[in-house]
Amino acid sequence: MPVKRIWIAAAAVIVVAVAGPYLWRALNPAGLPEGVASGNGRIEAVEIDVATRASGRIKDILVNEGDFVSAGQTLARMDTAQLEAQKREAEAQLRRATIGVDTAQSFVAQREAERTAALAVIEQRKAEFDAASAKLGRSEQLVKTDNVSRQVLDDDRARALGAKAAVGAAEANLAAAEAAIGAAKSQVVDAGAAVDAARSTIERIVADLDDSILVSPRDGRVQYRVAQPGEVLSAGGRVLNIVDLGDVYMTFFLPTEQAGRVAYGSQARIILDAAPQYVIPAEVSFVSDVAQFTPKTVETAQEREKLMFRIKARIPPELLRKHIRQVKTGLPGVTYVLTAPNAEWPANLQGALAP
Repeated sequence: MPVKRIWIAAAAVIVVAVAGPYLWRALNPAGLPEGVASGNGRIEAVEIDVATRASGRIKDILVNEGDFVSAGQTLARMDTAQLEAQKREAEAQLRRATIGVDTAQSFVAQREAERTAALAVIEQRKAEFDAASAKLGRSEQLVKTDNVSRQVLDDDRARALGAKAAVGAAEANLAAAEAAIGAAKSQVVDAGAAVDAARSTIERIVADLDDSILVSPRDGRVQYRVAQPGEVLSAGGRVLNIVDLGDVYMTFFLPTEQAGRVAYGSQARIILDAAPQYVIPAEVSFVSDVAQFTPKTVETAQEREKLMFRIKARIPPELLRKHIRQVKTGLPGVTYVLTAPNAEWPANLQGALAP
């Protein structure tokens, strides 16, 4: 064998001997067994903005940054002087509309009484017409035998015609009374609509008054006071930022080969840099379907290995509630996850905190 080849072979052996341990640690950090992967990340939590629904001035903020709050707790109040005035105005309109309903109903009763009277008048006029018609008939027979004079006949005919006209007038009064009843009933409907509108206005204002008291939607901790008392905010203006300490997780990244073997619900372990003596249990709650650090064109297997997928390991809520005062976001650490169903945790990751 030539001397040059001997030197090359010897150099290759030295490189493997020296770089081998470093290469193993790079591909298998901390000496992790097969079926266990890890990635660096930071503790994160769901953030909630407490904001105004309508524009207005902040009257008071009752919490400070770092305070723990519970669901339903009052956090801030908006100035409601204008809403209170609008409510009083709407209540006055409601009272007026209610009186209008009573008045309209009294008009209906009056018009119905007039209709009853018109019916009675019609019956009276018809009776008078029947009597006049009968008398006219007798006079027409008697005049033929000269038992009554022509003058009597003419008077009876005039009375019959007058009685007939009186019946027509009474029927016209009845029609007018019925039309008046319809108009009065429409006034009742209008007055009732005014009552409903006033009540709806009051309900809307009451809802705005309720929304002017900003409450915490969940248990958590105040992270930021975005605004201060006295500031005027537009609709949707942020007042506070709250961290939901019941939904805490660590986001980390794994390469394609390892991420492809991670299943939803897989066991995970989190170790924080600030407290390496504690092993925090978690489970995989999210695996991104879109790779990060993606090259523009993925053509080779080597380029595909560059792809990294975002994964979330969520800490059990019951464990968070137990240690709520110690939960802090932004802390860096390492997440370990099982990538094989039959894989087991190494000894240093088995003593996880109990929920």
